Amino acid sequence: MTRVKICGLTDEDDLAAAVDAGADAIGLLVDVPVDSPREIPPTRAAELAREVPPFVSTVLVTMPETTERTVEIAELVEPDIVQVHGTSVGDLAYLTANVDANVVCSIDPSTDRPERYDSVADALLLDAAETGGTGETHDWDRARELTESLSSPVLLAGGLTPENVADAVRAVEPFAVDVASGVESTGGRKDPDAVESFITNAKQRQRAVLQR
Repeated sequence: MTRVKICGLTDEDDLAAAVDAGADAIGLLVDVPVDSPREIPPTRAAELAREVPPFVSTVLVTMPETTERTVEIAELVEPDIVQVHGTSVGDLAYLTANVDANVVCSIDPSTDRPERYDSVADALLLDAAETGGTGETHDWDRARELTESLSSPVLLAGGLTPENVADAVRAVEPFAVDVASGVESTGGRKDPDAVESFITNAKQRQRAVLQR
């Protein structure tokens, strides 16, 4: 069954709405070099991470200047997963050896060579932008090729909404889908109805299979 990550949560209300709607993972955006309404301080991320119930994964989404800083933030937040953007293969290997969490590497399949990261990361996130959250879609046919050729689980992001996520799941068959701006009412604030619709639509194919 395709998992769903709701990314860029900033407060307890949005966190509760995502969990109640059936999210498999929630993303907390910390220390990124772009101006984002979803970015929160490390201490706030640690507070929200402690509110996440068992069986829902907490994902630290970050792009700090150094890998050592990533390790420091991970030690404070204590996430289940660390998701990094713009990271070299060498830095990725360092992280996997030094954080007590799975490591997801975000890549742009149109410019990166995903196979370089396949044996180092625990999973690969395919996005159209280096830091994510822009709402820009990318080539689902290419994404499908990667899900079939890579050994790592593939997560799909970029331009997903409640309206197109079912089509994306059918086209790509990813391990998980990831959304931030596609379920927001305003920048950084989630729309609970959109979150629920997104999760329902992302999982509808699997429900249909189970009902056969």
